Amino acid sequence: MSIESAVTFFLAIFIFGITPGPGVFAILAKGMMFGARRCLPLAVGMIASDIVYLVLACLGLAAVAEHWGGLFTAIRYLGAAYLLYLGYKMFTSKPNVSEQGNAGVDQGVIAGLIQGFLISASNPKVILFYIAFLPTFMDLTVLTSQDILLASALTFIALLAGLMLIASFAAWASNALRSEQSVTRLNKGAGGIMMSAGAYLALKG
Repeated sequence: MSIESAVTFFLAIFIFGITPGPGVFAILAKGMMFGARRCLPLAVGMIASDIVYLVLACLGLAAVAEHWGGLFTAIRYLGAAYLLYLGYKMFTSKPNVSEQGNAGVDQGVIAGLIQGFLISASNPKVILFYIAFLPTFMDLTVLTSQDILLASALTFIALLAGLMLIASFAAWASNALRSEQSVTRLNKGAGGIMMSAGAYLALKG
């Protein structure tokens, strides 16, 4: 991959990362509730799943999306159920104006990683995106391990930058909401966003 191709690849992945979808909605909701830093495990989990799909695409395993359809469906419903649960917990949580959000709702680092991985892994169309996308930037017929490592690193950095930018914006927007009434609205808004993401995962084809 040339320098020009690497830069273009990075920018394209960055734009792909901030495109609205269940992952962006989940980051937005958590950023509003807990701040940008607490979104990091969720973002890393999502990126890890994307990189798995990227590597599979590089290795020419396009058939995975077709032959493992049942597994992807099960993961999708599991991820949707988890998002709906977290959204409900946010929506019904009591306001806490002494700190940003309600710490009792945040499930921790490991749960955040798992949640993020499920959100991204639940969409087998991601691998199809990479399969169609990668040939624009590299010759898959002469792909080396260095090419795969470079593409994975660029994907990690670009997606992390995009997702954490969204998380930072959500946290910044929520800082002005300090009254009990405002925090109640924030909880319900963030919970509604999270539940909407879960419903989207469950109902999409």
